[in-house]
Amino acid sequence: MAGDTSKRKAKPEDGRSAAQPTLLAGGNPQIPKGDGDAPVQAYIAAMPGWKRDVGRRLDGLIGSAVPDVRRAVRWNSPFYGVEGEGWFLNFHCLTRYVKVAFFRGASLRPLPPGESRHDEVRYLDIHEDEQLDEAQFTDWVQQASRLPGWNKG
Repeated sequence: MAGDTSKRKAKPEDGRSAAQPTLLAGGNPQIPKGDGDAPVQAYIAAMPGWKRDVGRRLDGLIGSAVPDVRRAVRWNSPFYGVEGEGWFLNFHCLTRYVKVAFFRGASLRPLPPGESRHDEVRYLDIHEDEQLDEAQFTDWVQQASRLPGWNKG
């Protein structure tokens, strides 16, 4: 029937279009698992507010530091690695910051500032009003890319 609307897809109650990813706790985008640049760019595009610019900058710095970097989305986070060597870092949106995880961060010099309950992992938290030390971040990325990576997922 022309007036029957029962089969139309309802717009989500939060006002987003059906095509926009769901934001999980802390504003982290829910992006399906996938390999390559496209899922990572979808994740970055869905990052809320100021975090999107941080995501673009991190992705650009990582790509410049490691030109043949492997990209993927796993567990609703962009992962970066070296083909055949595993993943060396990921990042994730939390409520007040973007958390970068260096999977072998305990081997980096100087140590990234954030401790983890995992002995080898170190974190870098990027808050809205903080200036990222791009030279230090790039150096950590280059160091991390030369270490054995994490091979899950």
